[in-house]
Amino acid sequence: MGRGKIEIARIESRTNRQVTFSKRRGGLLKKARELSVLCDAEIGLIIFSCTGKLTEFCSESTSIEEIIRRYQAAKGVRIPAGVSNHDSEAIYNELGRMRKETHNLELSLRRYTGDIDLNSVKLEELTQLEHQLECSVKKVRVRKMEILRQQTDNLLRKEKMLEEENEQIFSLFKDNNNQMAWEQQQQQQAAMVSKFEEHGQVLDQFPFSGEAQPSSVLELAIPHYQPFRLQPTQPNLQDFGLHFPTFV
Repeated sequence: MGRGKIEIARIESRTNRQVTFSKRRGGLLKKARELSVLCDAEIGLIIFSCTGKLTEFCSESTSIEEIIRRYQAAKGVRIPAGVSNHDSEAIYNELGRMRKETHNLELSLRRYTGDIDLNSVKLEELTQLEHQLECSVKKVRVRKMEILRQQTDNLLRKEKMLEEENEQIFSLFKDNNNQMAWEQQQQQQAAMVSKFEEHGQVLDQFPFSGEAQPSSVLELAIPHYQPFRLQPTQPNLQDFGLHFPTFV
């Protein structure tokens, strides 16, 4: 069976971390030596452990100083020289302090996120962690309330703008309806006037003398009859003085 995949993460156990460093450092030096011999490459390797211990490797055909000089010429950088042992010790101490602070910060962050087991943490540290988490929760809640208040104000402002816009649209729609009603009324009145004028033109075509002029075209359609007297077909005998005999 093949080896399982190892997660690339910082090893928490100091002993396991030191053992892993020693093994992998040896493998790295071996690979650098093989690469230098097989490919005729000039290799310079500088390693500092977490405790500040220095390990270096250089190809047999060159030196670390020569490789650094060639690196400066190739990259266009210059490493300040003439650093005394006292300055070097101070730099190493500062680096150690920074590494320790970084480790503590990473550990605190992992405690906040719950990535590590808290069984080995002391009561004082747990109390401090709880206090820090409560402060963080209060800050988060305050910020959350601020955001909610801003969103509420924005929604109220937007609602007011929409109401004003709705009132403007309603007023414009009402004015348009009134304008349309007025125009429709004017059109109806104009149509009635036009009809009356047409009726007047029709009446003018029929002359009426001595009689009452009809007031509309409908009266023209109704026939008008002149009064006349009936004349008997036989003459009235009494008018001619005829006397018929009387029978007794």
